[in-house]
Amino acid sequence: MGIRQSFSWWCFEGRGASDETLLTAAKEIGYEAVELLPDNKLHLAAEFGLRIASHPGHRLEANGLNSRANHDAIEASILANLSVATQFQIPNLIVFSGERNESFTEEEAIENTAAGLLRVAAAAEDAGVNLIMELLNSRVDHRGYQCDSTRWGAAVCNRVGSPNVGLLYDIYHMQIMEGDVIRTIQANSGHILHYHTAGNPGRNDLDETQELNYPAIFRAIRNTGYAGMVGHEFIPKGDPCAALESAFRLFSLAV
Repeated sequence: MGIRQSFSWWCFEGRGASDETLLTAAKEIGYEAVELLPDNKLHLAAEFGLRIASHPGHRLEANGLNSRANHDAIEASILANLSVATQFQIPNLIVFSGERNESFTEEEAIENTAAGLLRVAAAAEDAGVNLIMELLNSRVDHRGYQCDSTRWGAAVCNRVGSPNVGLLYDIYHMQIMEGDVIRTIQANSGHILHYHTAGNPGRNDLDETQELNYPAIFRAIRNTGYAGMVGHEFIPKGDPCAALESAFRLFSLAV
């Protein structure tokens, strides 16, 4: 099975289309899944013939896996959400490093984050669910966030050593932090378990106003042998259903 497409709910909801209109359009366009549905709307995916591609494993907060003081609470949250993932057949739970803390060096923060994930890795493996640590930019949207480079995230994955612990490579965020997107994807494909898209600058549609060459990026992802989903997580400038269709066609024509 080739790469499939999903979209993040929070970007498209409340922008002039009802829940029913948005989900119906996504299914008709060809999307297989939706991501990050609120807990009270998880049931909607199956009602409209869609899967759920990802769900939070714990909250994105300043204090994350990089501090051992947070591990008990994060472990409890991830274990609870593994049950949700099992119930709704969600393959990915998103986890977060937290913000940099002067109490830890970079290396100590990597070790702390790996230790936190090791506490739940076996449970994730047993459930058949991936724990994907999101790579976020710390310059524009998430100032202070620690897992802001592929190198840092890959170092955590190497220490955990679980096939169910990997990275959510957000192309928008990593374009801001690193650039060199295609080469980075090629070099780290073994750790990347999910992808998100958005245009840069602005986090909007994948169109001619932004600097990323998405057709080339999509082909590079395909050529790594990746067979998961690519999730569109951009904020549409106009009609959300039209934006979903445009992104879907761009990807389909590229691969």
